[in-house]
Amino acid sequence: MRLVHLDLKGAAPRVSYLEQVFPFLSQLGANGILIEYEDMFPFKGELEILRSPYAYSEEDIERIQHLAEQHKLEVVPLVQTFGHVEFILKHEKYQHLREVERFPNSFNPHVPNTLALLKSILAQVMEKHRRSTWIHIGADEVFHLGEGMDSKNWMSRNKGDVGTMYLKHIKEVLGFLTAQYWGLRVLMWDDMLRKISVGALRGEGTGTAAVAPQLGVLAVPVHMAALAHAMPGAGRSPCLGLWEYGLKRPRHLPAAGTSASVPVLLSLQTVQEMMAWLSLPCRYDHYSVLCELLPVSIPSLAICLQTLVNGGFTEEAKRKVLDVLGLESVQLEQSTCEGSGAFPGVEIYHMVEQVNGHLKESILKALEEESAIKGWFSPYHRKRQFGNPRNMESFGSKVLKLHEDWESFVRDLRAQMERVYFPDTVEEWMEENVNPYLDQLRDLVRDYR
Repeated sequence: MRLVHLDLKGAAPRVSYLEQVFPFLSQLGANGILIEYEDMFPFKGELEILRSPYAYSEEDIERIQHLAEQHKLEVVPLVQTFGHVEFILKHEKYQHLREVERFPNSFNPHVPNTLALLKSILAQVMEKHRRSTWIHIGADEVFHLGEGMDSKNWMSRNKGDVGTMYLKHIKEVLGFLTAQYWGLRVLMWDDMLRKISVGALRGEGTGTAAVAPQLGVLAVPVHMAALAHAMPGAGRSPCLGLWEYGLKRPRHLPAAGTSASVPVLLSLQTVQEMMAWLSLPCRYDHYSVLCELLPVSIPSLAICLQTLVNGGFTEEAKRKVLDVLGLESVQLEQSTCEGSGAFPGVEIYHMVEQVNGHLKESILKALEEESAIKGWFSPYHRKRQFGNPRNMESFGSKVLKLHEDWESFVRDLRAQMERVYFPDTVEEWMEENVNPYLDQLRDLVRDYR
């Protein structure tokens, strides 16, 4: 299985865009998609509070699955069941379920309502994914587990540790899934498991295997050949990903001392399967800034998928990428490609290149290197509306032209983005990547006029 992980914590694309993307994923070698809906799922009833204002409708969920089937992509829903639940625990209604009262990251596994809530969430998601034979329960990065008073009391009473407490909760989740959905195969991330002793995983001292409810579920490490986090995202480049980084950072079963998460297969029998994992995170968590936009990520994703298919970024892999994406060449070291391109959202790709490469530079050059502005139109002059027209006219036409050109460009970029994304994503991306620089020019032009 070669799965593309669509993490919809932010910048969730419209279904009409996925309709264009899925054929490309299939052509490039993917045969499944792991969908982490978070607040984009159309929760209803008591759970409706979890929905984003722009959440997919029930019809959208069905449409996504139909599109995936058309292109032979298996759909694996991902529901976080322990950590990364900020989209749930940020709500006052569920604050009492936090492991640590002031942090919305992780569930308190000792409150009965935690498992009850998870059962409701899992049931609603599975109801809309009846054809899926896999589910992913997340369970990575359960920050602050063991720091809450309930957890400390539990460990004291049971002479346990964070690892055994973690496994207890996972077994409860798996017990529900195996009882309700016979034959459903379950995945989870492995980073928390790697902190647990082999003895605890084998069930020594407890009489049960680590992830083995009464139905006999076994934890089987999946052999990995993945190039995960193709787009490194926040903290690197908010606009353009680092392609070579994606290829140099394989998400194999990690060596000792590494921290990358990999999936673990939880199945009713030992299954020898190979899974390739490509993550396209929209955010690192519910509160972080956006990572790269999906249209900007497609060349990197194509390179990584073809690397998986061919066992390396061979000449054959490179030819396939260029052919499918309509490009003339790719340069891994520079994270750039040449050619007009023919992939979904290519207009956004090229326009983000312009923002990343020229917006900040051109505006700061105009504001900081123009001597007439520094000498005769300083913040002091602008605040007091005090200036000599003779000096102002020496830079005015150039500044006005620069402003007009960028405003026109941003209008076009916004129009392209609105075809792919909902309004909240467009606004957030503009505020993070355009406005910090363009607002400086806007303010200067306002004062000049």
